[in-house]
Amino acid sequence: MTKLWQKGYRLNEQVERFEGAQNSALDISLIRHDVWGSLAHAAMLKHMGILKDAEYQALKDALRSVLELEQEQAFTVSPADEDVHTSVENYLVAKAGVAGKKIHMARSRNDQVLVDLRLYGKEQLHSIAAKLCELCTALLDFADTHADVPMPGYTHMQRAMLSSVGLWASSFSEALLDDEQLLSAAYRLNDQCPLGSAAGYGVPLAIDRQYSSDLLGFSRVQHNVIYVQNSRGKIEAAIVQALAQIMLDLSKLAQDILLFTTVEYGFFQVAQELCTGSSIMPQKRNLGIMELVRARTQTMLALQQQILGIVSGLPSGYNMDYQETKRPFMEALNLVQESLEICTLVVSSLGVNTERLIAACTFELFAADRAYELTATADLPFRDAYRIVGAEVTAQLDRNMPLPVESQQQLSKRLSARNHLGGAGNLGLAAINNQLAQVKSQWEERTKTFAKTIEALVGTASEEY
Repeated sequence: MTKLWQKGYRLNEQVERFEGAQNSALDISLIRHDVWGSLAHAAMLKHMGILKDAEYQALKDALRSVLELEQEQAFTVSPADEDVHTSVENYLVAKAGVAGKKIHMARSRNDQVLVDLRLYGKEQLHSIAAKLCELCTALLDFADTHADVPMPGYTHMQRAMLSSVGLWASSFSEALLDDEQLLSAAYRLNDQCPLGSAAGYGVPLAIDRQYSSDLLGFSRVQHNVIYVQNSRGKIEAAIVQALAQIMLDLSKLAQDILLFTTVEYGFFQVAQELCTGSSIMPQKRNLGIMELVRARTQTMLALQQQILGIVSGLPSGYNMDYQETKRPFMEALNLVQESLEICTLVVSSLGVNTERLIAACTFELFAADRAYELTATADLPFRDAYRIVGAEVTAQLDRNMPLPVESQQQLSKRLSARNHLGGAGNLGLAAINNQLAQVKSQWEERTKTFAKTIEALVGTASEEY
């Protein structure tokens, strides 16, 4: 296979495998993105007069045929190709002749791979945001259904104060909506067009970088051509850092569900079909998927650190080290989507054991409530009331006295008294749902605009730019 840098000698096969095998395998996922970038670049060359109309049309037809082959999984990128850019260009030369040899004018594989990854990242972030919104919806529906179901709140892994299932579930929806803000910030960083930076020093031609950027639907051109290359890995790391925040919240959700579905707690139940079993213990129903979410959070943190470590301390300009950021970036995008989907599945299947929850709301949860009552009824400072109640509760616990339990009606009354904003008696679900609706609408608009832009770029055989 002809390499784009070919200079008349044969590369050592071991070197070829070492440099190209992993990269070419990953680039299978970037075929259409590389074609989109090439379509925009070819249109810009025609716009400049470098490509004749017939040459441009031949390239456009050939690039469309690559998209068709990719749809059928019939377009390959082999280790001998090194990357998707070589594979596509060799195909263009074979199909469009001299025009295929002209398409690399005013660009480098360096800005090609950057535009491919920016487009890939953009597309993947649309999908991630949609899945994040689906999980938020599931959590808010669960919170609304069980808003008044009492539940112990814990600190230091010990029963602390009265909470509710609604308060617990909605806390994760708010956390994910904060994560979405980080995701949007990373999206805006990614939404810059690198085409025209070439190998990091531009080209000695008056190319129209804005034209290419507009065709691909980027919000702006990434300006300084050296920084374009230096930003490789940096922007991927920013995205993965946002994904890591999502995974940290999913890890906490997974840990809570794992605890609360144990026999010892028995607060929630999960559908049997979501659980795996033991090869030796017939009774086991293991919620392994939540354990994997918890574990894969560590994988995400490792992927983030891998990218940051690779780019740390590199000199300005392109270095082949950057190639090693591709795999952790793509793996991170896949990992978070699978985890969001699994968490949505689990939350949507959660059953609530109200009786066990009520039984767990024993008297020590209301020690603080009792102290507040004394400040009002006995006109005591809070610290004095605290010490009186502390002595009472300690004496009861030390004597191993039975722990009294209140009725659901009594517990509901206590919950409703926590009516400050964000308390168990005032969850503010309508406001959170409104925020979610705005987030969902914003990402749907981004996705729709991107799809329309790509459709226009690919166009029809007679379309003019």
